[in-house]
Amino acid sequence: MDLRPVGYVIGLLVAVLGLAMFVPLLVDVAEGREQWPVFLQSAFITILGGTAIALACASGVREGLTIQQTFLLTTTVWVALPAFGALPFVLGATDARAVDAVFEAMSGMTTTGATVFSGLDTLPKGLLIWRAILQWLGGIGIIVVAMVFLPELRVGGMQIFKSESFDTLGKILPRAGQIATQISGIYVAFTLICALIYLYFGMNLFDATSHAMTTISTGGFANYDASFSTFSGPLEYAAAIFMILAALPFVRYVQLINGNPLALHRDPQVRGFVMTVAVLVLLLVVLLEEDVHFGLEQALREALFNVTSIISGTGYASVDYMQWGSFAVVLFFFIGLIGGCAGSTACSIKIFRYQLLFASIRSQLQRIRSPHGIFTPRYDGKPVAEDVLASVMSFFMFFVVTLGVVAVALSLTGLDFVTSVSGAGAALGNIGPGLGDIIGPAGNFATLNDTAKWILIAAMLIGRLELMVVYVLFTVTFWKA
Repeated sequence: MDLRPVGYVIGLLVAVLGLAMFVPLLVDVAEGREQWPVFLQSAFITILGGTAIALACASGVREGLTIQQTFLLTTTVWVALPAFGALPFVLGATDARAVDAVFEAMSGMTTTGATVFSGLDTLPKGLLIWRAILQWLGGIGIIVVAMVFLPELRVGGMQIFKSESFDTLGKILPRAGQIATQISGIYVAFTLICALIYLYFGMNLFDATSHAMTTISTGGFANYDASFSTFSGPLEYAAAIFMILAALPFVRYVQLINGNPLALHRDPQVRGFVMTVAVLVLLLVVLLEEDVHFGLEQALREALFNVTSIISGTGYASVDYMQWGSFAVVLFFFIGLIGGCAGSTACSIKIFRYQLLFASIRSQLQRIRSPHGIFTPRYDGKPVAEDVLASVMSFFMFFVVTLGVVAVALSLTGLDFVTSVSGAGAALGNIGPGLGDIIGPAGNFATLNDTAKWILIAAMLIGRLELMVVYVLFTVTFWKA
């Protein structure tokens, strides 16, 4: 396999990441805390490194990529960018060790939102905005991957969306650029509108900007140790609305602005996601009124915000929901394993896979009841191909097995059962907070041992790239192809 085309693209993206470091540099200059040299050094190393990689591989540039090269590119980009993105954390005020810096950068780029840093309230604003930028770039990046690369690579049932991602075989990068251009305007517009609404409801300009970036990317990095509980009232409603918008497929917004007003309504993913959120919020409102004795408005606000935050994988926390009782704790664990829509910034298993799973189960039950009948699973009114169903079933199997393996691996490092299982789910589902006193909504991942952190770093990468994109790289046949 010719690795030069892959290296060329990675080099260019790394150089672009280096250019992005000038934003926090300017923020630090404006703040006057003399932290800006950190980003100047980091930008120099990153731009120089990316440019060197691109120039070294430039001789192998061609118009298209093979499937093997695309698999490799998709994974190595999410390894290279966090590696360089970690530099400001090592050189900056956090003085982070390598494992903590890479953990934070990987959590940012994969929009997981788990953090190993405490004292966020006093960190230089340059580092805070850099965390937000990592998530914002990771959010728009995963939309392109989900719309272009994964359908082409036939991963986890994503090939069902191939017709909507255009015919990209043999010319993936040019088409990816066209699609990214179409959705980037919408992504930026959502971020600006979200920031303006945050400003209107009382956030200062810096908080509004950084939190808008981590809301639209469904990343969940906050500027305060208390996460979103620093804010309350209308800001929670506003955040919930934008988290829902970010968890919907961005291709529908493209169709919407191009004259198809029913694009969102007609998408079974959208209907399923909105209905799921509504049912979960209603269930939790009843629980909070009866058992926690919240008033109706507070119960509705906290249920809407926290359900939306966890199901979309944003990971903000406005309260310590560990205090709501065992039912709520278990409910939040499983909510995180649902996820948003394909082609959004949301994470985890995704709602369409559950819809396909239920369609397959329904079809199988019909066959049992009427053995001589012909029953075909359908999605959005269309028959679902066998390879799509097989891919979805494989994804579920790999997800469950991986979750179990990661949980066992974490327990072997000395972590307790709740921390191991919820940590595995939080990392693999890119959710953010786990459960328990250590990594729950009131804690963070700082006190975990180094081995556990490296395991979680790998889990965040695997989960963000839909598992099999990473796993295929470890097969002999991939490298022989």
